[in-house]
Amino acid sequence: MTPGADGGPASAALAGTRPDLSQLARTAQLGGKPEVEALLARVREIAHRYARARLATYPGGQHLADDVTQDVCLAILGALPRYRDTGRPFEAFVHGVASRKVVDAQRAASRSPVPTDVFGDEVDEQPTPEDEAVHASEVESAAELLDQLPPRLRDVMLLRVASGLSAEETGAALGMTAGAVRVAQHRAVTKMRALVGRQEEVGRG
Repeated sequence: MTPGADGGPASAALAGTRPDLSQLARTAQLGGKPEVEALLARVREIAHRYARARLATYPGGQHLADDVTQDVCLAILGALPRYRDTGRPFEAFVHGVASRKVVDAQRAASRSPVPTDVFGDEVDEQPTPEDEAVHASEVESAAELLDQLPPRLRDVMLLRVASGLSAEETGAALGMTAGAVRVAQHRAVTKMRALVGRQEEVGRG
């Protein structure tokens, strides 16, 4: 019987729950294809949300986020056989890989042409240019606010809000307790509200 076949972490992941990522990684090392796929599904979710948040304001940001997500999954898959549990949560390992891949993508974006989509003859049901402009403006404003936060608070907001991690998972990735994550998130939100307030005052002036 492979690990997870009796209702363990891999089976829980396949059933749609959120098992401990470190345990899931250990199970994937010992298991077969289903266990590895369960781990990569979680990694893909975390990496894509994180990359999308970090790259949203870059030209071709969606393409970049997709590429980064693929790169992160491949890196995790390649490192899995050699991965050793040293006491640090697996979330921290994933976050480190994703952070490096995002930085690489940001550097490449400054040197590469923007990918463009090929226009077909079928009816386009995608958002209109006006919709995309409004969304892009909102994303850019949020990104500008995040950039004004201290690095630790920015990472907390990216992982908690953009990547959808729990306080416990975010703490595992950043080496913080869940309580410290909640306090940091509150401080970040308060600071962002203050920044918005100052921007509105400048606009009225």
